[in-house]
Parts: sequence; C-alpha cells; structure tokens
Amino acid sequence: MQTLSLIGAPTDIGAGHRGASMGPEALRVARLAEALRARGLAVEDRGNLAGPFNPWLPPQAGYRHLDAVVRWNQAVMQAVSAELALGNLPILLGGDHCLAIGSITAVAQHCRNASKKLRVLWLDAHADFNTSELTPSGNVHGMPVACLCGFGPQSLTELGGTVPAITPEMVRQIGIRSVDEGERRLVHDVGLDIYDMRYIDEVGIKKAMEEALDGVDTDTHLHVSFDVDFLDPTIAPGVGTTVRGGPNYREAQLVMEMIADTGRVASLDIVELNPAFDKKNQTARLAVDLVESLFGKSTLMRDQRR
Repeated sequence: MQTLSLIGAPTDIGAGHRGASMGPEALRVARLAEALRARGLAVEDRGNLAGPFNPWLPPQAGYRHLDAVVRWNQAVMQAVSAELALGNLPILLGGDHCLAIGSITAVAQHCRNASKKLRVLWLDAHADFNTSELTPSGNVHGMPVACLCGFGPQSLTELGGTVPAITPEMVRQIGIRSVDEGERRLVHDVGLDIYDMRYIDEVGIKKAMEEALDGVDTDTHLHVSFDVDFLDPTIAPGVGTTVRGGPNYREAQLVMEMIADTGRVASLDIVELNPAFDKKNQTARLAVDLVESLFGKSTLMRDQRR
C-alpha cells in the first residue's frame, strides 16, 4: 500500500498577510491524518520542515524576502523529492502558495526521471502568474506558476536545475476569478489553460472538469495544488486573500470526486489556510473533508453501470 506522507511547511514568507504559517497545525487539529487513515490509507506525518523566520520587510528589487523564499522552497523540494523516491505520495501542508515552486519542481524532476506525463491542477482564486514587473507588492505567493514556467528570479526558476521546471501546457487552472491586468496579458501570451468562474458558470463544473482532466491516463502523474481560497469565502473564511464568487460546497466536492475518479492523484499541496482569519477552524475542517473526497470518499449512490 502506498504511503501518504504529510510534510508541514509552517511559513507565510511569500504572503501578504501573516498567519498561513499556522496552517499545518490547523490541518492536524482538524484531524487530516486520522480522516485519511479511516479510509484505509497508510499515512505518515513527517512533522514540520524548518526554515527562516519571516522578517516582514518591504520588497527589495521587486521581491519580498526572496532569499528566505528560496530557502523554504529548497527544503520543500528536497522533502518532496525524498518521498517520491520512496514511492510515497507527498502531501504538502502549507504555508503560503509560494511553496508550490518547491513541491512542483520536485514533482517535475520525478516525472522526467520516470518518463511520466505531468498534469498540474491549480485550484485557486488567482492565476499566480505575476512577475516583479507586474505587481508592486513583491509577494511571491502571487508568482509561483510564473516562476515554474521560467518567468521570475533565477534563484527560483533554476531551483531544480531545469528551466523551465514545467511548461504552461502541463497546467490547468480552475476557479480563477482575480487576475491583475498585466498578469492577464502574460497569461494570454503563454497560453495558460484557465477554467475561470465565468466559464464554470456558463458550462457547469462537470464539463469544466471533464475538459481539465482530458488526456489524463495511466501514464500521467496528477499533481493537485489546492489553494484554500479556491473556495467561496462564505464557506471558507480562513484565508488571507478571499475573493467572492468561488465554488460552493457541492461544486468543490464534485471537483474533488472527479479528480479522484481518475485514480491518478500522485502528489498534493494544501496551501494558504490562515487560521488567523478562520472561525473555530471551520476552513481547516472543510479542507480535510474535501481532501477525503480527493482520496475516494464519494456521495455517489447511483449504479454507474446502468
């Protein structure tokens, strides 16, 4: 039986609000490991990675805390690589979304070595394709997809030694509803495949997910990068960057169940959970509920053979 390895990365080093550093513990309090074990899965909690303290400084040369962001992502990359080498399924407990640079860089290296296709499902309210020229904040949690695709500081784009770590064709973004104007132009220029909330409203979440999962087969490593602000803030207030108009509970459940139906989930990020904005840990508990669905819990009662 494959082991699910929980890797805590308690930092908000790339974020615009403090508090995501408490995300790993909130997920543990919400009994993530216990919920997955109750489904018959083997789970090991590797504890928390160590990294630099967040000094909370203004941007320098377009980036906030770049050296510390690099060190955290190096630690994440090494930890995820180690779990993949053991044949385990790494689950990154963030922490802010800049950490996906390290996790997906490790996954991409693994796929190249194993001659596997990589598909990244980016569940998020934001495209995260900013660069230092496009955003005045300098917060790297708004830049991970750009960095992974080769747009960003050399210390991050070359983190794993292959540039770019991934190509836009490997990514499907779902739930997007907040994109800066300059970022929008760059996203269009590179051809990123985005299923934004306007499109989901028009065609429905089922069709959007069918399109996003098209081409996933037994040769595909499916990486899910789950930013909790993907969800509508009425059900998930515990994030630092809420954007109204996201998926509701049933839509989110269907997203996770359809991903689970592929049987190809091989790595996962859970990021941007911020207990400082939450109410009695309800967002963490919801995230655990959805991750259970990602690993096989289903509301389906109909006989699909009919």
